[in-house]
Amino acid sequence: MTAHEGHRTYDAVVVGGGHNGLVAAAYLARAGRSVLVLERLDHTGGAAVSTRPFAGVDARLSRYSYLVSLLPKKIVRDLGLDFRVRGRTISSYTPVERDGRPSGLLVGGGERRTREAFARLTGSEREYQAWQRFYGMTGRVAERVFPTLTEPLPGRDELRRRIDDEEAWRTLFEDPIGVAIEDRFADDLVRGVVLTDALIGTFADAHDASLAQNRCFLYHVIGGGTGAWDVPVGGMGALTDALAAAARDAGAVIATGHEAVRIDTDGAAAEVTYRTQDGEGVVAARHVLVNASPQALAELTSDVPPSPAEGAQLKVNMLLRRLPRLRDESVDPREAFSGTFHIAEGYQQLGTAFAQAAAGRLPAAPPSEIYCHSLTDPSILGPDLVEQGYQTLTLFGLHTPARLFEGDNDSVREDLLKSTLAQLDAHLAEPLADCLAVDADGRPCIEAKTPLDLERDLRLPGGNIFHRALAWPYAQEDSGRWGVETRHANVLLCGAGAVRGGGVSGVPGHNAAMAVLEATGE
Repeated sequence: MTAHEGHRTYDAVVVGGGHNGLVAAAYLARAGRSVLVLERLDHTGGAAVSTRPFAGVDARLSRYSYLVSLLPKKIVRDLGLDFRVRGRTISSYTPVERDGRPSGLLVGGGERRTREAFARLTGSEREYQAWQRFYGMTGRVAERVFPTLTEPLPGRDELRRRIDDEEAWRTLFEDPIGVAIEDRFADDLVRGVVLTDALIGTFADAHDASLAQNRCFLYHVIGGGTGAWDVPVGGMGALTDALAAAARDAGAVIATGHEAVRIDTDGAAAEVTYRTQDGEGVVAARHVLVNASPQALAELTSDVPPSPAEGAQLKVNMLLRRLPRLRDESVDPREAFSGTFHIAEGYQQLGTAFAQAAAGRLPAAPPSEIYCHSLTDPSILGPDLVEQGYQTLTLFGLHTPARLFEGDNDSVREDLLKSTLAQLDAHLAEPLADCLAVDADGRPCIEAKTPLDLERDLRLPGGNIFHRALAWPYAQEDSGRWGVETRHANVLLCGAGAVRGGGVSGVPGHNAAMAVLEATGE
C-alpha cells in the first residue's frame, strides 16, 4: 500500500519498518491511533529478517540477528503475536587443547553434567562453584532489572535500590567487568567464556575505563529476567512477520518502498517528506517515531549528528550437509553445536585479539562463536534437507572494527573469513569445507558480512548493531522520561539507539508508543 492510499494526515508516522517500528505501530494502532509506517526497502523487518541466501536451497536463515533474549513476554502478549521461542538445553561448548590433548567445556545438559565438565577441565570444583555464585548474582539482578525496561526510566539511585545488592551493583555498574572475572575465576578458558557476553558487538577490553563492556554484559545477562538466549521458531523473520501482521490487523498502514527524506516539525505538528520510485510525497503527523539510527534521525531533522559509531563484528551464514566431527570425541557434535560454540575465546586470546585490532591489525586468532539454529528448530529447513541431515551455522566474530576494512573491504573480508574458519578447523576432526553444502550453481553455501557490509545493506552507522554505544538502563541528563525523547517534542527515537535499545527486544518501540499515548492523554 502507498502512503496516499491511506490518510494524508496521521496521528503517528513511523519511519522505518524494523521490529521496533512495527512494535510501536501495533501498540498505537491498537490504541485507536491512525498510523503510517514508511519503510525504505520492499519488505519490513530491518535486521530481524529471515532469508534464503543460497540460490536454489530451501534454507531460511536468520540473516543478521540470531537469538532472542530481550523481547519481553509482555509485548508478545499485549500484541497477541503468533510467535514462539524454543530454549536450548546446552548453553555453550568451548573447545581447547591442553597438554596436547583436545578437550573443552560443555555448559548445560543438567547440573551434574556441567559440574563434571568443569571438574574435568580444571581439576577441581572451585571454578564451578564460582560460576554458580557469579551467575546466581546476575540472575537476581536480571529478575529486578528486566521488568524496568518497559517502564519509565528509573533514576540511577532508584535502580540501585531495586537491585538491593551492593556487591552486584559494584561488580556490574562501577568496576570494569575484568575485575570481577579475574577475582572470581582462575581458569583462562572459563574467564573467556564469561567475558564473551561483554563483547558481542562491542569493541572493548575487559578493563576498559568507559565500561562499555559492562553495559554490553548487563544487557546480555538480564534478558527475560533469566539471561537465557532462545531460538526464534521459524527464524527471526517469524517475529517481524507477526509484528507486521499485528500492526496491519490493528489498522496501521505499512508503505514499503517509501524512504523518508526529511522531517519538519514545530514541536506540535510535523510533516514527513518521503521518496518513492514515482517521486516525492508529504504526509502530516502529530507525532513521528524514527526507527533508525541517531545519525539518520539527525539527518532527517537537520540537527547536529552524534559522534560516529563503529561496529566490530563479522557475521557469517553457512549451510552444512552434516555437522563436522570434533577432535574432542567425548562430546557429541549435536550437543556441542546446539548451544553457543566458542572459538578462540580464552581470556588471554580475547585480550590479544583486542590489542591487535586496536593497533590496526586483524587478530591473528580471530575470536568468534557459532550457533546451529536448525538443531533446535528444524522448521527453517525444507523437509528434504532435514531428512538428509543438513544443518545451518551462523557465526558471530568479535574484535573486527570497521576501520580495519576501510582500505579494501572485499580482500580483508576474505582474509578474515579464512583465518576465522581456520580457528574452528583446529578443533575439528575434518575440515569444515568438506561439510559445506553447495547451492544450485555449485557454489559453497557460505556468506560473510563485515561492518561495512552491514552499513551498506542496513544503514547501520559504521556497521554498529546497536546504532551507538549501549546506555545504562537508568535516567541520565537529557535521556527523557522513556529514553526515546529528542529535542523535538513530537519526534521520538524508537530504534536501537534509544536508551535501553539494542538487540531484538521491541523495548524502544514499546516505550516510544507509551510516550506518545501519555502525551496525548491515553
